[in-house]
Amino acid sequence: MSGNPRPAPVAVEEASRPASSRIRQILKQMRKSKFALPGGAIVLIFIILAILAPWIAPHDPYANDLMAMLLPPSAEHPFGTDELGRDILSRVLVGARLSLVEGLFSVSLAMLIGVPTGMISGYVGGRTDTVIMRIIDVMLAFPGVLLAIVIVSILGPSLVNAMIAVAIYTVPIFARLARGSTLSVKEEPYIEACQSAGMRHSRILLRHIFPNIASTLWVMAALRVALAILTASSLSFLGLGAQAPSPEWGAMLAAGRNYMLVAPHVVIFPGGAIVLLVLGINLFQDGLRLALDPKMAER
Repeated sequence: MSGNPRPAPVAVEEASRPASSRIRQILKQMRKSKFALPGGAIVLIFIILAILAPWIAPHDPYANDLMAMLLPPSAEHPFGTDELGRDILSRVLVGARLSLVEGLFSVSLAMLIGVPTGMISGYVGGRTDTVIMRIIDVMLAFPGVLLAIVIVSILGPSLVNAMIAVAIYTVPIFARLARGSTLSVKEEPYIEACQSAGMRHSRILLRHIFPNIASTLWVMAALRVALAILTASSLSFLGLGAQAPSPEWGAMLAAGRNYMLVAPHVVIFPGGAIVLLVLGINLFQDGLRLALDPKMAER
C-alpha cells in the first residue's frame, strides 16, 4: 500500500473544479426541478426585503396611532393597521428579518453541535457510539415542539431562548444523519488508506469524511430552516417566543387573532408571509437536493 493515501473522490473533484463551474453545475441540476428556481426567487426576495426593511418600511413599525386602529388596506397603509394603529406592512417587512434569523440561527447552532457529535459517534464507534446514540434517542422520544416548549419554559420566554430551544430539539436530526453518513463513508478504501498511513483522526474527519457527507447535510439544513421558522413562530404565537412589541410574525398572529372577524387583514398578511417564505424554502430545497445529491441527479 502506498504511503500517500488516495484522497476522497468528492474532495478532489470539488477542489479541482473552479467555483464558477461548480455553481453552473448546481444551477443546471436545479433546473431539473420545475419549482426550485421560483422557490429560490421567493427566498431571495424575502432576504432582500429583510435587509432593506429599515429603509423601505413606509412607517415606524413600533409607532402606535390609536386614531388609526384596525384600518383596512389603503394607499397609505397597503396592509392596513393593527389593533394599536401600527402599519402592518412595515411590521411584516421588519418581521422578515426576525423570521430568517430564527431559522438560520437555530439550524446553524443545531449543525454546530449535531454534526460533529454524529461524525465522532459514527467514526469512533464502540461505547462512545452507544452512549451518544442513547442520549440522542432520549431526545428523539419527545415530540419536537413539546421539547421546545419545555426548554423555553425553563429558560424563560424570549426570542433568543426560542431559537435556542428550536436548535436543541433539531440537534438529534443532524446527529443521526451525520452518523449514518459517516458510517457509510468510513468503510471506503481511501479512509482505510488514510488510517494505515497514520493520518490523524481529526484530519480524516475534516478533510476526507466531512466533504463527502456535506451535500446531504446542506439539503437537510435547507429543510430544517423552514421547519425552524414554523416552530419559532408557533412558540411566539403561544407567548413563549418573541415578546411585544416585537414585529415577529407569530407574535403578530397571536395579537391579531382576537380581531379576525372584524379586521381579518391583521392575520392574513403575517400568516401569508409565513406560508410564502416556508413554501419558497421547501421548493428551493427540492432543487438543492437534485443538485447536491448525486443519486438524485442521476435519475
